[in-house]
Amino acid sequence: MSSLTSTFADFNEYLTKDQDVREEIRTTVRCLEQTAREIMTTVQGVHQPAGLKDVPGICQKARGMFETVRTQYAQLKEKFPADQYYRFHDHWRFVSQRLVFLSALIVYLETEQLISREEVAQILGISVKREDGFHIDLDDYLQGLLTMANELSRLAVNSVTAGDYTRPLRISNFMGEIDAGFRLLNLKNDNLRKRFDGLKYDIKKVEEVVYDITIRGLKPSAKVEQAEGGQ
Repeated sequence: MSSLTSTFADFNEYLTKDQDVREEIRTTVRCLEQTAREIMTTVQGVHQPAGLKDVPGICQKARGMFETVRTQYAQLKEKFPADQYYRFHDHWRFVSQRLVFLSALIVYLETEQLISREEVAQILGISVKREDGFHIDLDDYLQGLLTMANELSRLAVNSVTAGDYTRPLRISNFMGEIDAGFRLLNLKNDNLRKRFDGLKYDIKKVEEVVYDITIRGLKPSAKVEQAEGGQ
């Protein structure tokens, strides 16, 4: 066998092994995507009047489903060397962003606070540090937060339909804080910057809900708003 033939034979072996690894990764990611869909279906219950009355129950059920997510991420980490995270990152980028969004939404529904990157990593069972190999990428975390903001704008509308006139006011304040936080960032990622540009439309949607509540005389008093916000 000539040296040229041998060289290309080595290339072929490398490419074959690479494709085998990628196929194993895709198989595990498909399982992650299915679990994410199931969690999403559960959390979507908060958009129904009955679900708004059982937010703690919905969150508890959804949190329990993240045990499967942690197992699947553990399996995914075994498919490739830790120092090759970004070589394969595109395979699980979008499902990670969705799982960040779901984690953030659950924490907001429970506490009306913004989830930290460390909390996300804990819920997903992965690291927050890049040097650890498999971790929650910062862009994925920020993308997930923006998806949560979009979902909260929908929740504001559905809350009014269910007769909850205080929640949209609190959502409006929270989204204003998210907007202020993102404005402190120097966003160089084109996709992330475009997603952030869409946040203003989500905020406008919530502001219109708050305005409608106000002009119709449905805005609760400050004491009522504070009491319900602390529940």
